[in-house]
Amino acid sequence: METQIGELYEQLGDLKDKLSNLLEEKHRLEMENHHLRGRLEQADDDFQENEVVKESHSIPGEGYDNLARLYEEGFHICNVHFGTPRREEDCLFCLQFLNKTK
Repeated sequence: METQIGELYEQLGDLKDKLSNLLEEKHRLEMENHHLRGRLEQADDDFQENEVVKESHSIPGEGYDNLARLYEEGFHICNVHFGTPRREEDCLFCLQFLNKTK
């Protein structure tokens, strides 16, 4: 009976150690979760601010300039014939696209 009590006492000590480790890991994960949620909220706020800034700027960017340059070099930029050479005439689809992105 004394040996069984000793074994039970050892098992109880092991369970206490495991419980302590689990509680420490739980606390660590809660802190990590808290920090990640903070970063996610900050990233979401930054994204929303950038979207507002993008919507307020109606100035064409570098992509528009590149498409306009390609059109001037004699290539189609419309979705119908994108990348194919133009035959010295203006393409109404390309022109409409250029006017739409302004």
